[in-house]
This record gives sequence, structure tokens and C-alpha cells, in this order.
Amino acid sequence: MADPSLALQGVIYNRLKADCPSVAGRVYDRPPQAVAFPYIGLGESQTVDDSADCIDGVEIFLTLHAWSRVGGQVEVKTVASEIRSSLHEAELDLGPAWHFHLIEHRSTNVMNDPDGVTAHAVVTLRALIDAR
Repeated sequence: MADPSLALQGVIYNRLKADCPSVAGRVYDRPPQAVAFPYIGLGESQTVDDSADCIDGVEIFLTLHAWSRVGGQVEVKTVASEIRSSLHEAELDLGPAWHFHLIEHRSTNVMNDPDGVTAHAVVTLRALIDAR
């Protein structure tokens, strides 16, 4: 059976490309070296067993990164807000192998990078999934 985090990653990738107009489709698993800003990067994930007697479930924590080089934090906060609006409590279809229960926004952390130019938002999500 495939990894449920891969199924979730694929759905999130496609959804963000469609739902986040500020990045104009610039959503990357691994950004290119000459990337245009702003963009979203798929970040870290952690899969935690959430099984019960008759359920093969997992809890997945995901981190998404938004990046901007327009002065200040307005643009990166806008991208982070689009991520939240797209995914918080969304109904996602992970295909026939997985039963999707929920995805929820857990936190957004916005900071200025030490380069003095780049603003960065870290968006954390939590999802519950089990095998069909």
C-alpha cells in the first residue's frame, strides 16, 4: 500500500496551484534555483500512527513555506492566508486507497529572513487519514 502522505501531498500540490492566485501556480516540492517570487514550497511532514482495533489510521503534520521578496510582510501574509483558505477544513479526495477525515490549519509563523530582503511564512497543517 502506498504512503498516505504521498497521496495527500499530491492533492495539496494541485489544490494550491489552483487556489492561490498570488503565486500564479508557483508551488514546488523542490524550487528551481532561479525561482520567481512569491512562491510556495512543500516542506516537512511527519506521519504518526493513529490506528485503533479496526482502523489503520495516521495523523499527518505538514509544513508549507511561503516566500516573498516584496518589501515587508503583506505579500507573504497574503500567500499564507490563501494557503489557509484553500486547505483548512477542506474536503479532499485521496483516491480509492485512503479515507480522508479532515485537514486543519494549526499555525502560521511569519518572519523576515536574515538576508533583509525575503519574508517567509511557515504554515502548519494536520490531517487525519485511514486506509479503506
